[in-house]
Amino acid sequence: MNSIATENLAVAYDGNLVVDDLDMQIPQGKITVVIGPNGCGKSTVLKAVGRILKPRGGAVYLNGDDIRRLTTREVARKMAILPQAPQAPAGLTVGELVAYGRFPYQRGFGKLKSDDKKIIQWALEATRLTEFETAEVDNLSGGQRQRVWIAMALAQQTDLILLDEPTTYLDLAYQLEVLELLYRLNRGQSRTIVMVLHDINLAARFADYMIAIRRGDIIKHGAPEEVMTAGVLKECFHIDAEIVKEPRTGRPACVSYDLIRPTGDACDS
Repeated sequence: MNSIATENLAVAYDGNLVVDDLDMQIPQGKITVVIGPNGCGKSTVLKAVGRILKPRGGAVYLNGDDIRRLTTREVARKMAILPQAPQAPAGLTVGELVAYGRFPYQRGFGKLKSDDKKIIQWALEATRLTEFETAEVDNLSGGQRQRVWIAMALAQQTDLILLDEPTTYLDLAYQLEVLELLYRLNRGQSRTIVMVLHDINLAARFADYMIAIRRGDIIKHGAPEEVMTAGVLKECFHIDAEIVKEPRTGRPACVSYDLIRPTGDACDS
């Protein structure tokens, strides 16, 4: 089981320091969701953890090892990361894209071995994509395309999967389809899932552990019941939220909110 943590992490984006002196622990075998307002640094943190962005300072540790000292292949065997709205090359089939997940285990331009092919088929079955194996990715629905990318991550056979806004551009049904798939992977295979989500109600519904970030700082972390509170949302999003227990899941949900405006704001008049 792979564990991940940051220590005094500082990350700059386009020359601007977005995250500074961040200490964060990700629980193993759980679903962790990072929430926060636009531009707060949540995606930047995920990219730094996934080694897409180079930190300006501090460190990211994977199983206690500084991730900067690991080779790309070593990292890819332990951690898969799916960026926001990934794009597949035109004409690529579902099976071909999922097969890319076996790259960390191949040498040079070696062909797929029988074990690789078994793992690819397993990933397709786990994501319910077997019937689409020969279909072009471009011809699939949004929810189906997200499942293909998740299948590719599964083919990497990593215990840790990072996802940046996996429900972006998806309608309500497809959002649930993707998140329920990730939930099954976590519960059935103990995969550690770390996601950035904008929808705080979906975050609270599927997360075991939530991290609320504002301006690169952690406002609150813990169980959904600890993070989805009026006080935390006020500090994090500057909203006056009404939180209730959702009747179907028993999880906290925001049913209504108002903006908290500075005293004397012209919009109040």
